[in-house]
Amino acid sequence: MARKRSVEDLSVDELRQILIDRRRAERSARLAAYRRTGRVIVVDSHPQSPGLGSLRSEPDIDPPEGGETSARPHQNIMNKFLVLVEVAAVVGLVMILFNGMNILRDLNQQVASVLEQPTLTPTAQIMAVVLPSGHTPPTGSDGGQPNDAEIPEHLRPLVESMANLPIPTSSPEQAQRIQIPAINVDAPIVQGDTPEQLKKGVGQHIGAANPGEKGNLILSAHNDIFGEIFRYLDKLVEGDQVIVYTNQTSYIYVVEQTRIVGPLDVEVMAPTTDPVVTLISCYPYMKDTHRIVVTAKLQD
Repeated sequence: MARKRSVEDLSVDELRQILIDRRRAERSARLAAYRRTGRVIVVDSHPQSPGLGSLRSEPDIDPPEGGETSARPHQNIMNKFLVLVEVAAVVGLVMILFNGMNILRDLNQQVASVLEQPTLTPTAQIMAVVLPSGHTPPTGSDGGQPNDAEIPEHLRPLVESMANLPIPTSSPEQAQRIQIPAINVDAPIVQGDTPEQLKKGVGQHIGAANPGEKGNLILSAHNDIFGEIFRYLDKLVEGDQVIVYTNQTSYIYVVEQTRIVGPLDVEVMAPTTDPVVTLISCYPYMKDTHRIVVTAKLQD
Protein backbone atom coordinates (compact mmCIF):
# COMPACT_ATOMS: atom_id res chain seq x y z
CA MET A 1 0.00 0.00 0.00
CA ALA A 2 1.35 3.39 -1.01
CA ARG A 3 2.40 5.67 1.72
CA LYS A 4 0.28 8.76 2.11
CA ARG A 5 2.27 11.75 1.05
CA SER A 6 2.30 14.89 3.09
CA VAL A 7 1.97 18.47 1.70
CA GLU A 8 5.69 19.00 2.10
CA ASP A 9 6.37 16.11 -0.25
CA LEU A 10 4.24 17.56 -3.08
CA SER A 11 5.71 19.65 -5.82
CA VAL A 12 4.41 23.05 -6.87
CA ASP A 13 2.74 21.64 -10.00
CA GLU A 14 1.06 18.93 -7.98
CA LEU A 15 -0.22 21.44 -5.46
CA ARG A 16 -1.52 23.64 -8.30
CA GLN A 17 -3.29 20.67 -9.85
CA ILE A 18 -4.86 19.69 -6.51
CA LEU A 19 -6.08 23.27 -6.09
CA ILE A 20 -7.60 23.27 -9.58
CA ASP A 21 -9.31 19.92 -9.02
CA ARG A 22 -10.73 21.12 -5.74
CA ARG A 23 -12.12 24.29 -7.30
CA ARG A 24 -13.69 22.26 -10.07
CA ALA A 25 -15.30 19.94 -7.55
CA GLU A 26 -16.68 22.88 -5.61
CA ARG A 27 -18.02 24.49 -8.82
CA SER A 28 -19.61 21.20 -9.90
CA ALA A 29 -21.24 20.87 -6.50
CA ARG A 30 -22.68 24.39 -6.74
CA LEU A 31 -23.98 23.70 -10.26
CA ALA A 32 -25.60 20.49 -9.07
CA ALA A 33 -27.27 22.41 -6.27
CA TYR A 34 -28.46 25.06 -8.73
CA ARG A 35 -29.90 22.39 -10.99
CA ARG A 36 -31.81 20.84 -8.17
CA THR A 37 -33.33 24.14 -7.24
CA GLY A 38 -34.07 25.10 -10.87
CA ARG A 39 -31.82 28.11 -11.04
CA VAL A 40 -29.70 26.75 -13.94
CA ILE A 41 -30.88 26.17 -17.54
CA VAL A 42 -29.03 23.45 -19.39
CA VAL A 43 -27.86 24.58 -22.84
CA ASP A 44 -26.06 22.82 -25.63
CA SER A 45 -22.46 22.81 -24.70
CA HIS A 46 -21.38 22.17 -28.32
CA PRO A 47 -23.11 24.71 -30.56
CA GLN A 48 -22.87 24.21 -34.29
CA SER A 49 -19.89 26.05 -35.70
CA PRO A 50 -20.77 28.43 -38.49
CA GLY A 51 -19.61 27.52 -41.96
CA LEU A 52 -16.99 29.28 -43.94
CA GLY A 53 -19.60 30.96 -46.12
CA SER A 54 -21.36 32.48 -43.13
CA LEU A 55 -18.10 33.72 -41.76
CA ARG A 56 -17.45 35.53 -45.02
CA SER A 57 -20.93 36.98 -45.28
CA GLU A 58 -21.50 38.04 -41.69
CA PRO A 59 -19.78 41.19 -40.57
CA ASP A 60 -17.41 41.20 -37.69
CA ILE A 61 -19.58 42.42 -34.83
CA ASP A 62 -16.81 42.87 -32.32
CA PRO A 63 -14.49 45.64 -33.49
CA PRO A 64 -10.79 45.15 -32.98
CA GLU A 65 -9.15 46.76 -30.01
CA GLY A 66 -9.26 50.59 -30.27
CA GLY A 67 -11.50 50.53 -33.41
CA GLU A 68 -8.52 51.32 -35.61
CA THR A 69 -9.45 49.08 -38.55
CA SER A 70 -13.02 50.42 -38.90
CA ALA A 71 -11.94 54.06 -38.39
CA ARG A 72 -8.99 53.95 -40.80
CA PRO A 73 -10.96 54.37 -44.11
CA HIS A 74 -12.84 57.35 -42.70
CA GLN A 75 -9.59 58.84 -41.44
CA ASN A 76 -7.95 58.39 -44.86
CA ILE A 77 -10.85 60.18 -46.51
CA MET A 78 -10.57 63.04 -44.05
CA ASN A 79 -6.82 63.27 -44.62
CA LYS A 80 -7.30 63.43 -48.37
CA PHE A 81 -9.99 66.06 -47.93
CA LEU A 82 -7.73 68.16 -45.71
CA VAL A 83 -4.91 67.89 -48.24
CA LEU A 84 -7.24 69.09 -50.97
CA VAL A 85 -8.34 71.98 -48.75
CA GLU A 86 -4.71 72.95 -48.12
CA VAL A 87 -3.87 72.77 -51.82
CA ALA A 88 -6.93 74.88 -52.64
CA ALA A 89 -5.92 77.41 -49.96
CA VAL A 90 -2.39 77.68 -51.35
CA VAL A 91 -3.71 78.11 -54.90
CA GLY A 92 -6.17 80.74 -53.69
CA LEU A 93 -3.41 82.60 -51.85
CA VAL A 94 -1.22 82.58 -54.95
CA MET A 95 -4.11 83.93 -57.03
CA ILE A 96 -4.80 86.63 -54.45
CA LEU A 97 -1.13 87.67 -54.46
CA PHE A 98 -1.05 87.68 -58.26
CA ASN A 99 -4.23 89.76 -58.48
CA GLY A 100 -2.89 92.07 -55.77
CA MET A 101 0.30 92.63 -57.76
CA ASN A 102 -1.76 93.41 -60.88
CA ILE A 103 -3.95 95.82 -58.94
CA LEU A 104 -0.87 97.48 -57.40
CA ARG A 105 0.72 97.79 -60.83
CA ASP A 106 -2.44 99.35 -62.26
CA LEU A 107 -2.62 101.77 -59.35
CA ASN A 108 1.03 102.74 -59.83
CA GLN A 109 0.40 103.33 -63.51
CA GLN A 110 -2.63 105.47 -62.74
CA VAL A 111 -0.72 107.48 -60.16
CA ALA A 112 2.20 107.87 -62.57
CA SER A 113 -0.15 109.04 -65.32
CA VAL A 114 -1.70 111.57 -62.94
CA LEU A 115 1.67 112.82 -61.73
CA GLU A 116 3.22 112.85 -65.18
CA GLN A 117 3.49 116.37 -66.41
CA PRO A 118 2.50 116.99 -70.03
CA THR A 119 5.10 118.21 -72.44
CA LEU A 120 5.17 121.92 -71.90
CA THR A 121 5.18 124.26 -74.83
CA PRO A 122 6.20 127.87 -74.39
CA THR A 123 3.29 130.22 -74.11
CA ALA A 124 3.38 133.94 -74.37
CA GLN A 125 3.76 135.43 -70.89
CA ILE A 126 3.50 138.97 -72.21
CA MET A 127 3.28 141.66 -69.56
CA ALA A 128 3.53 144.53 -72.03
CA VAL A 129 0.45 146.09 -73.63
CA VAL A 130 2.42 148.11 -76.15
CA LEU A 131 5.92 147.65 -77.51
CA PRO A 132 8.58 149.71 -75.72
CA SER A 133 10.41 152.82 -77.00
CA GLY A 134 7.25 154.47 -78.37
CA HIS A 135 7.24 158.26 -78.48
CA THR A 136 6.02 161.17 -80.54
CA PRO A 137 8.35 162.50 -83.27
CA PRO A 138 10.91 165.02 -81.92
CA THR A 139 9.88 167.39 -84.67
CA GLY A 140 6.51 167.96 -83.02
CA SER A 141 5.54 170.62 -80.56
CA ASP A 142 5.96 168.28 -77.58
CA GLY A 143 9.51 167.33 -78.60
CA GLY A 144 9.42 163.53 -78.46
CA GLN A 145 7.30 162.58 -75.44
CA PRO A 146 5.92 159.09 -74.64
CA ASN A 147 3.10 158.42 -77.07
CA ASP A 148 0.11 157.56 -74.89
CA ALA A 149 -2.13 157.66 -77.97
CA GLU A 150 -0.73 154.25 -78.97
CA ILE A 151 -2.22 152.66 -75.87
CA PRO A 152 -5.91 151.63 -75.96
CA GLU A 153 -7.80 153.82 -73.51
CA HIS A 154 -9.11 150.91 -71.41
CA LEU A 155 -5.55 149.58 -70.97
CA ARG A 156 -3.88 152.82 -69.92
CA PRO A 157 -4.35 152.19 -66.16
CA LEU A 158 -2.58 148.85 -66.57
CA VAL A 159 0.32 150.48 -68.40
CA GLU A 160 0.62 153.13 -65.71
CA SER A 161 0.70 150.49 -62.96
CA MET A 162 3.42 148.56 -64.79
CA ALA A 163 5.48 151.73 -65.16
CA ASN A 164 5.82 151.83 -61.39
CA LEU A 165 7.36 148.36 -61.06
CA PRO A 166 10.64 148.45 -59.09
CA ILE A 167 13.87 147.93 -60.99
CA PRO A 168 15.45 144.60 -59.99
CA THR A 169 18.86 144.54 -58.37
CA SER A 170 21.59 144.13 -60.93
CA SER A 171 23.23 140.69 -61.11
CA PRO A 172 26.30 139.37 -62.96
CA GLU A 173 24.08 137.45 -65.37
CA GLN A 174 22.22 140.52 -66.64
CA ALA A 175 23.17 142.39 -69.78
CA GLN A 176 25.58 145.29 -69.26
CA ARG A 177 26.60 146.45 -72.72
CA ILE A 178 25.76 145.91 -76.39
CA GLN A 179 27.87 146.21 -79.51
CA ILE A 180 26.64 145.96 -83.11
CA PRO A 181 29.73 146.39 -85.30
CA ALA A 182 27.80 146.64 -88.60
CA ILE A 183 26.07 149.87 -87.53
CA ASN A 184 28.68 151.18 -85.03
CA VAL A 185 26.57 150.63 -81.91
CA ASP A 186 28.36 150.52 -78.54
CA ALA A 187 26.06 151.42 -75.67
CA PRO A 188 25.31 150.56 -72.04
CA ILE A 189 22.33 148.37 -71.09
CA VAL A 190 20.12 149.24 -68.13
CA GLN A 191 17.37 147.24 -66.46
CA GLY A 192 13.86 148.19 -67.52
CA ASP A 193 12.47 149.71 -70.71
CA THR A 194 10.30 152.49 -69.36
CA PRO A 195 10.69 155.97 -70.91
CA GLU A 196 12.87 157.04 -67.98
CA GLN A 197 15.19 154.02 -68.33
CA LEU A 198 15.51 154.42 -72.10
CA LYS A 199 16.92 157.92 -71.53
CA LYS A 200 19.99 156.18 -70.04
CA GLY A 201 20.73 153.74 -72.85
CA VAL A 202 19.44 150.39 -74.11
CA GLY A 203 16.81 148.85 -71.82
CA GLN A 204 16.54 145.15 -70.96
CA HIS A 205 12.90 144.18 -70.51
CA ILE A 206 12.20 143.06 -66.93
CA GLY A 207 11.44 139.34 -66.81
CA ALA A 208 13.12 138.57 -70.13
CA ALA A 209 15.90 136.02 -70.49
CA ASN A 210 19.45 136.96 -69.62
CA PRO A 211 22.28 136.78 -72.18
CA GLY A 212 23.21 133.22 -73.15
CA GLU A 213 20.06 131.73 -71.61
CA LYS A 214 17.35 129.88 -73.49
CA GLY A 215 14.60 132.38 -74.08
CA ASN A 216 14.00 135.82 -75.49
CA LEU A 217 16.40 138.60 -74.44
CA ILE A 218 14.47 141.81 -75.24
CA LEU A 219 16.47 145.01 -75.73
CA SER A 220 14.95 148.37 -76.69
CA ALA A 221 16.31 151.81 -77.52
CA HIS A 222 15.30 154.99 -79.32
CA ASN A 223 16.13 155.75 -82.95
CA ASP A 224 15.79 159.55 -83.09
CA ILE A 225 16.08 160.82 -79.51
CA PHE A 226 18.40 160.26 -76.51
CA GLY A 227 21.43 159.34 -78.54
CA GLU A 228 19.64 157.62 -81.45
CA ILE A 229 21.25 154.34 -80.37
CA PHE A 230 19.13 152.13 -82.68
CA ARG A 231 19.05 154.69 -85.53
CA TYR A 232 20.23 152.22 -88.16
CA LEU A 233 18.62 148.93 -87.15
CA ASP A 234 17.03 148.81 -90.60
CA LYS A 235 20.54 148.54 -92.08
CA LEU A 236 21.24 145.17 -90.45
CA VAL A 237 21.20 142.14 -92.71
CA GLU A 238 21.17 138.42 -92.07
CA GLY A 239 24.49 137.25 -90.62
CA ASP A 240 25.42 140.51 -88.86
CA GLN A 241 26.60 140.11 -85.29
CA VAL A 242 25.07 141.46 -82.09
CA ILE A 243 27.44 141.16 -79.10
CA VAL A 244 25.94 141.35 -75.62
CA TYR A 245 28.20 141.62 -72.57
CA THR A 246 27.64 140.72 -68.92
CA ASN A 247 30.01 141.24 -66.00
CA GLN A 248 31.38 137.75 -66.64
CA THR A 249 31.47 137.11 -70.38
CA SER A 250 30.15 138.08 -73.80
CA TYR A 251 27.66 136.40 -76.13
CA ILE A 252 27.48 136.69 -79.89
CA TYR A 253 24.10 136.63 -81.61
CA VAL A 254 23.66 136.40 -85.39
CA VAL A 255 20.90 138.38 -87.12
CA GLU A 256 18.24 136.20 -88.74
CA GLN A 257 15.22 138.43 -89.39
CA THR A 258 13.98 142.04 -89.53
CA ARG A 259 10.29 142.97 -89.32
CA ILE A 260 8.14 146.11 -89.24
CA VAL A 261 5.18 145.73 -86.89
CA GLY A 262 2.55 147.83 -85.18
CA PRO A 263 3.02 149.17 -81.65
CA LEU A 264 0.51 146.64 -80.27
CA ASP A 265 2.13 143.55 -81.84
CA VAL A 266 3.57 142.48 -78.50
CA GLU A 267 3.81 138.82 -79.56
CA VAL A 268 7.38 139.57 -80.67
CA MET A 269 8.20 139.69 -76.94
CA ALA A 270 6.91 136.18 -76.30
CA PRO A 271 9.29 133.66 -74.67
CA THR A 272 11.21 131.34 -76.99
CA THR A 273 12.77 127.91 -76.64
CA ASP A 274 15.99 128.99 -78.34
CA PRO A 275 18.37 131.65 -76.97
CA VAL A 276 17.63 134.75 -79.04
CA VAL A 277 17.86 138.51 -78.69
CA THR A 278 15.10 140.82 -79.94
CA LEU A 279 16.03 144.44 -80.72
CA ILE A 280 13.12 146.92 -80.78
CA SER A 281 12.97 150.59 -81.80
CA CYS A 282 10.49 153.06 -83.28
CA TYR A 283 10.14 153.27 -87.06
CA PRO A 284 10.37 155.02 -89.44
CA TYR A 285 12.86 157.68 -88.54
CA MET A 286 11.27 160.90 -87.30
CA LYS A 287 7.75 159.49 -87.77
CA ASP A 288 7.65 156.69 -85.17
CA THR A 289 4.30 155.21 -86.11
CA HIS A 290 5.53 151.59 -86.10
CA ARG A 291 8.28 149.45 -84.62
CA ILE A 292 11.27 147.80 -86.23
CA VAL A 293 12.08 144.39 -84.71
CA VAL A 294 15.37 142.59 -85.35
CA THR A 295 15.77 138.98 -84.21
CA ALA A 296 19.21 137.40 -83.73
CA LYS A 297 20.04 133.87 -82.55
CA LEU A 298 22.85 132.92 -80.20
CA GLN A 299 25.91 131.67 -82.09
CA ASP A 300 27.06 128.16 -81.19
